[in-house]
Amino acid sequence: MKKLIVMVVAGAFLAFAGSVRAAQPLVDVAWVKANLGKPGIIFLDVGDKVDYLRGHIPDAIYTAYGGDGWRARDGNGTVAQFPGAAKLEKLIGGLGIGNDTHVVLIPEGWKAVDMGTATRIFWTFKVLGHDKISILDGGMTAYTAETNKKGKPVNPLKRGKVKPTPTTYKANLQKDMLVTKADVKKAIEAGTSLVDNRPNNQYLGVNRKGAVKRNGTIPGAKNIPENWFTDNGGGKFRSKVTLEKLYAAVGVPTSGPQINFCNSGHWATLGWFAANQLMGNKDAKMYDGSMIEWSADASLPVEVKVKAQ
Repeated sequence: MKKLIVMVVAGAFLAFAGSVRAAQPLVDVAWVKANLGKPGIIFLDVGDKVDYLRGHIPDAIYTAYGGDGWRARDGNGTVAQFPGAAKLEKLIGGLGIGNDTHVVLIPEGWKAVDMGTATRIFWTFKVLGHDKISILDGGMTAYTAETNKKGKPVNPLKRGKVKPTPTTYKANLQKDMLVTKADVKKAIEAGTSLVDNRPNNQYLGVNRKGAVKRNGTIPGAKNIPENWFTDNGGGKFRSKVTLEKLYAAVGVPTSGPQINFCNSGHWATLGWFAANQLMGNKDAKMYDGSMIEWSADASLPVEVKVKAQ
């Protein structure tokens, strides 16, 4: 009897450990292959639709990052913002995702900006209180990297579109994750770590993106460009050890309150993901409005480090 009890407890522990591993922020190709066809898991392809139709992970559902409503213009006219829980509940439920579904995001994986699509949707799920969410490290690029003698991928692929079975999804909104410009103003006054995840030329104020009204950065911010978070700016995230060295090199702490921003809350989710999920700084947050919202308010200061003549 004692032996039986030990076996049951051990089995329960292993099952629990397996579920913990499954909910880690990053999974690899081996994990994906081992979990194909398992109930409770949905592979959500967030890459290029044409590529998806030509060949995707079996049973993977497709969603268009730019067209399905993952981001929207807010009431103040700021583009590409968190669209609100109600709209996202409808979108996510329509993809066949329930509250207990483990969602594994599948980006293209060619470069850091591709991974930013995944980290943005990952952040969105976290704002909705959904913790069963992971990203395939390296995306489809990693999944199709292993080929046979004819150059064809050896991992299973399916063509065409998979039609999801709609379900009900209910958000548990984590309001503290939605940083406002008022929060950023307070952060400046408090000396909170601010991290600009845009390319260095935009951080310095030499150039700016179209929707941003003024050159420069939020005063006091330090710069960790978006392509620093992945190996050689590609689709695989750097190790925790390497990330910590990069943060140390630019004088950004890896613990304590921190706000990441960019232009519209896309690149900044790479910084948030690295800090919050990979390095474990749960005090790291992301300012969705970023420089588009900040620069549009003439009462808010910007810091220009290099003025173009």
